[in-house]
Amino acid sequence: MEYINQLIMNYKLKGLLVDTNLLLLYVIGAYDPKRISRFKRTMAFTIDEFLLLAMFLGLFERIITTPNILTEVSNLSGQLPENLRAFFWEYFSGRMVDLHENYTPSSMISASAHFTKFGLTDSGIVGLVKDKYLVLTDDLKLAAYLQNLNIDVINFNHIRPIAW
Repeated sequence: MEYINQLIMNYKLKGLLVDTNLLLLYVIGAYDPKRISRFKRTMAFTIDEFLLLAMFLGLFERIITTPNILTEVSNLSGQLPENLRAFFWEYFSGRMVDLHENYTPSSMISASAHFTKFGLTDSGIVGLVKDKYLVLTDDLKLAAYLQNLNIDVINFNHIRPIAW
């Protein structure tokens, strides 16, 4: 925990980049916490874990995202029941103003060495964050790769037990 507290202090003002699955959990939970256990993309999480995530995000001045992450969240949330989608997307659009979106051309991302390992979204994260932002992900492969590159990252699965 001391290591995590130090990362929070180092990046509190700079910002936290939240990976797709966790941003999806955050917006679904903020929209309707009861939906977390009923939506196949978030049912691996609990309401308490959502609350932990929301509290964690609240520790940072800026929540960082990319167009690719937002597109993935939008596409995944398209799997909500049809009668909820329009209401959710309206809610989601209102939440986007709170996010700091960073754009990198796809042609630049796809030219990176990590593109063939991770594809567009995660490669965009790797290229964006070095010495700028802390990354929060639940993707073990991405977290390990970032750590190997000396990029500061927290695997949400390591802090999830706090909510249990």
